[in-house]
Amino acid sequence: MKLADFVVTATPPPEARATAARALVDTVGVTLAGAIQPAARIVQRVVEQEGSGPCAVLGTALGASPANAALANGTAAHALDYDDMCFVSLAHPSAPLVSAGLAAAEQAGQSGAALLDAYVVGFELEGRLGRVMNPRHYQRGWHCTATLGTIGAAAAASRLFALNTLQTGHALAIAASEASGLKENFGTMVKPLHAGLAARNGVLAALLAKAGMVASAAAIEGPQGFLVAMDSELPTLEHATADLGERWEILDTGITIKLYPSCAGTHPTLDALLDLKRRAGFSSEDVEAIEVGVDPIVPTILLYDRPSSGLEGKFSMPFCTAAAVVRGSVGLETFEAALIGDPAILAMQERVTMRVDPSLDASAPALTQARVTVRLRDGRVLTACANGARGYHERPASEAELATKFLSCARETLSESAAGEALAALRGIESIADVRIVTARLSSRP
Repeated sequence: MKLADFVVTATPPPEARATAARALVDTVGVTLAGAIQPAARIVQRVVEQEGSGPCAVLGTALGASPANAALANGTAAHALDYDDMCFVSLAHPSAPLVSAGLAAAEQAGQSGAALLDAYVVGFELEGRLGRVMNPRHYQRGWHCTATLGTIGAAAAASRLFALNTLQTGHALAIAASEASGLKENFGTMVKPLHAGLAARNGVLAALLAKAGMVASAAAIEGPQGFLVAMDSELPTLEHATADLGERWEILDTGITIKLYPSCAGTHPTLDALLDLKRRAGFSSEDVEAIEVGVDPIVPTILLYDRPSSGLEGKFSMPFCTAAAVVRGSVGLETFEAALIGDPAILAMQERVTMRVDPSLDASAPALTQARVTVRLRDGRVLTACANGARGYHERPASEAELATKFLSCARETLSESAAGEALAALRGIESIADVRIVTARLSSRP
């Protein structure tokens, strides 16, 4: 009941709301870009067949039920793997949280400030679950965006639907039974679907609880509950939740805004490598070999040594490294079909190796460290160590970088002027009385 009481009564501080607002801007941008990706289009077609509704499917003319809008937008938000990360939950927190939150806020006619508060309480629950369950839960094969994300989305939706503490407890317990998602599906369309399912299931759990469905009070911590069944590192939430409402995970851990549209496990390497390339001025022809040292988690998610599609390329250290050397940057266009088979990148891939480096700091969060060694044909050996990357909590993206990323993404489905108007509206979200005023700018519905 402590989790449910927190969801209902917590008052996030202004700094937490501000962090949530930045995450909202970034997530809406990547959702608009992701809306035209194949996985998102498939979900949109299925959603359209189930009938219209009051909630916007971003970047399209579709309206859908709250649950179906959350499904479609959550899938689109994660379709490019360009959405944000949290290194405690080991999840992409905002794709499910924003998608569930927008749908619930539209349905309930809630304000932008209420949406931000709902985001924060959902994020806090995911962070506390992550501290207890990871890394074992993640290493076991569970995709935290889907598992922890379902409970976070249920918390956000419960807050926006104004559920009481008892109803919210039932919603969280329902979400615990809904939660699923396997890392084996990384590099396929199912990975972004995980975020959509988490968002949809969170909304559905809240709606079911509001309608009167009841669930076990021990669904999360019981002897056959969420923690046990999903291989939690620790058996109880007791210590992790002792300071709920006093310490804010969203401020301490923060949110990583992605500046590369690839798996977060590649980002420290890409930052270090591109910095080396800028300083030393070498080209792909100059490179004899590149060795990348990573932590033990990275090989469990970068599954593709020789990718055959753009989705697989996002989860391939050799491909991302080779593309960075050959092209000097990694962006949305890097993962288009033409570049996956680019001869220069293919040749460079053969010279890239990745291994677990035991000298990296074992106490550091997963996916934050890398050691890059570039051996050049003239005999020089260049080395760089990365501790995080640009966009990480300790090196946050600037407002200019955030705006540039949003506009480049939004222009995939909105006009230049509409993208600019959408950015302005989202930046003022906290003062918006009804979220539907903003979502109207994010779709092409009449």
